[in-house]
Amino acid sequence: MDSCIFCKIANKEIGSEIIYETGEVLAMLDIHPRAPGHTMVILKAHRKTILDLAGAEVTSVFSGVQKVTEILQQALAPDGFTIGINQGAASGQVVEHLHIHIIPRFENDGGSSIHAVVDNQSGTSLEEVVARIKNEDKISKS
Repeated sequence: MDSCIFCKIANKEIGSEIIYETGEVLAMLDIHPRAPGHTMVILKAHRKTILDLAGAEVTSVFSGVQKVTEILQQALAPDGFTIGINQGAASGQVVEHLHIHIIPRFENDGGSSIHAVVDNQSGTSLEEVVARIKNEDKISKS
């Protein structure tokens, strides 16, 4: 995609601090890091969301996430990681190119768990949610 900043980075049209790369995947340090080593893993092919990935692309990108996490563990020795995807504007996705954040976490770093991202207690019961999901699953299998 011509205007996508991550595609331009993948095509080496724009510089970035690349810490890992394969034929399909690239990992770069976030230019607005939330912690030392905050990295984003992208598929080089333009895909807006995880729903746009083919099976082999899922394998490639998450193998990259695993490898980069190993690299960061060895290099920075964090106490943990927060790994996540912002998908869609409502979640905070700014660049419409799938990217997985790997954020090294350290004791007393001031952050919290991924559960702190949203608190949408809609009042919908667990049973209602299960019924809707299972109904959708039946429709998609038809």
